[in-house]
Amino acid sequence: MSPTYIILIVIVVVLFTCFVTVRQGTVAVVTVFGKFRRVLRPGLNFRIPLIEQIFKRISIQNRSIELKFQAITQDQANVNFSAMLLYAVFNQEEETVKSVAFKFMDERSLMQALVRSVEGSVRAFVATKKQSEILALRTEIILHVKEQLDKSLEDWGYHLIDLQINDITFDEVIMKSMAQVVASNNLKAAAENEGQALLITKTKGAEAEGNAIKIQAEAERQAAQLRGQGVALFREEVAHGMAAAAKEMEQANLDASFILFSMWTDAIKHFAENGKGNTIFLDGNTDNMQRTLKEMMSIAQGSSILSQDKPKG
Repeated sequence: MSPTYIILIVIVVVLFTCFVTVRQGTVAVVTVFGKFRRVLRPGLNFRIPLIEQIFKRISIQNRSIELKFQAITQDQANVNFSAMLLYAVFNQEEETVKSVAFKFMDERSLMQALVRSVEGSVRAFVATKKQSEILALRTEIILHVKEQLDKSLEDWGYHLIDLQINDITFDEVIMKSMAQVVASNNLKAAAENEGQALLITKTKGAEAEGNAIKIQAEAERQAAQLRGQGVALFREEVAHGMAAAAKEMEQANLDASFILFSMWTDAIKHFAENGKGNTIFLDGNTDNMQRTLKEMMSIAQGSSILSQDKPKG
């Protein structure tokens, strides 16, 4: 092979090594003899062959990690946490990329530092709280961790996008104790509700019964009043009728006692027709009959006087 072909092959190889492709979502860190030189962006980039070397390719996409750890409360209760951490490179600026590339020896060291930082922040917060308070402080724990990690992650070239605490559990003994407390509280609440419902039912029943008694008493009062008014009107009409009949008998020169005798016989006839097996004893003595007629005559005369005194019109 002639030297010309060798030179051409070398030139072609050198030209191929002059260009490097960086994938979308990543950046490449270039060093010259071990020292940082520049950052290559996504796409086709030129580099000086044999001098500029790609030290590391860094992903700028979001990353997530699952965490499971344990913390101890102020009253010595073990709390188990299950969390999800979402983070990413802070930005694509040169200084940020340099921090990401050179702060840690490798990805494993970064993960270890990140996980230990989250666990330490949560444990420090939980150690100041009691076991009964933890379940209600999920949001406060997340805010505390973010506040503690923001500065450290920024120095490393990252930022915390989201931290979610998926589950908070306690030891089995504590869980059973909590279940018993909840069950006891539920029974107590149910008993209180049942007692209140019974009290309300009895109160409503008493009110309804009282109202019914009032309504019944009012109805009886009105009925008695109406009955009394009916009897009074009946008697008034009877008196007016007797007075009018007596007046007509007097004008016809007839004895008014005939009317009373007629009423007496009509009453006996009514007893006989409408009686339902009852026995009525009538005094047939002549003296008693005359006394009764006199009494009825006096009643009729009194009714006549009242009707005359009553103003007309």
